[in-house]
Amino acid sequence: MLFDLKTLKRAVDQIAEEKGIDSAKILEAIESSIAAAYKKEYCQKGELIKCKFDIKTGDMKFWQVKTVVDETTVRFVEEGAAPEGGEPRPVEAGREEVGAQGEILLPRYNEDRHILVADAQKIKDGSKVGDELEFALVTKEDFGRIAAQTAKQVILQRLREAERDAILGEFKTKEGEIVSGVVQRFDRGNVYIDLGRTVGVLFFNETIPGEHYRAGERMRFYVTAVQADAKTPGIILSRAHPKFVAKLFAMEVPEINDGVIEIKALAREPGSRTKIAVISKVDGVDPVGSCVGQRGTRVMAVSNELGQEKLDIVEWSEDPAKFITNSLSPAKVKEVQILQNRAAKVFIPEDQLSLAIGKGGQNVRLAAKLTGWKIDVRSAEKPEVAPEGGVAEVVEAEKAVGEGDAKIEA
Repeated sequence: MLFDLKTLKRAVDQIAEEKGIDSAKILEAIESSIAAAYKKEYCQKGELIKCKFDIKTGDMKFWQVKTVVDETTVRFVEEGAAPEGGEPRPVEAGREEVGAQGEILLPRYNEDRHILVADAQKIKDGSKVGDELEFALVTKEDFGRIAAQTAKQVILQRLREAERDAILGEFKTKEGEIVSGVVQRFDRGNVYIDLGRTVGVLFFNETIPGEHYRAGERMRFYVTAVQADAKTPGIILSRAHPKFVAKLFAMEVPEINDGVIEIKALAREPGSRTKIAVISKVDGVDPVGSCVGQRGTRVMAVSNELGQEKLDIVEWSEDPAKFITNSLSPAKVKEVQILQNRAAKVFIPEDQLSLAIGKGGQNVRLAAKLTGWKIDVRSAEKPEVAPEGGVAEVVEAEKAVGEGDAKIEA
């Protein structure tokens, strides 16, 4: 196995640039592959072999690593001995065994990768259990076909792992942020999105109801999670998440991005309607007007991204009565009675009653989610009559998004 060093170095730099992988990681992969080939050709199966490859000179060094052990860290079992009540098991490096009672047994002593502490101290003074001793090996440069094939498999695997880690690191910083991607394919109701270096998944329950996705279409998505336990990084996307709306407003409204205006609470029924409560931290700045924009340009931009989802922007207030009044917008409120246990009875002019309740009780339901209060809407002219759909309360699962004192990071 001979190396053209200039070609190899050029290949390392090219892969590093194309895949976004640290060149040191690629060199580690090369060293692991050479070590695997050396082990395949010249060593025992259980041995732990390492390699150091100097990419400038082409020099290679090999060594075997043994871990210092004693009777508290390994079991001493004769080759082929059977566990009690079981068939003989082969001694296999790194294999985990289970006892008769289901307990995890200590690893078996393997002279190919273990060295007793007494023997280790003869070689190196002060050696203790857990230390690793290195034993130099004769340098070899001639590897057979099978060993070379093993080396190729190792380097490809290590490069895949390095690329996966690089992608994971990049998208971990984008968790809770908006990314742009192209609709790639569909599978069992889920939509797979091309994000450039990797593919994200938009699960069916994270799509906006009624929204249609076309292959090749570029869209925005909210990154809800980045999972590391899959073979490829699991980038979980959403368009139904409430914070997706908050992040879109932060992109459209500079005052939110600058911290002048804060989104204090948000309640959403994806694809239909969203209510947002905002507050200004600077005197003289109108929080609602800033979010709506001149002639509604800012709110329209967000609505268009959401497929014409209706957006109600209201001013947040520490006064529960005032906040509840604002939350029922666009309906006009005549009076709010604050009751016990975060409940309120709201009296509305008769001609505004259906507007306050909304279609299917949606307006009062979203107002309850937004404020975190149970709201009972009644006609001011007929306070004793409870209209259909006029009562809404917040379930526990919704309080984290809906409570007025819960700040929503944008």
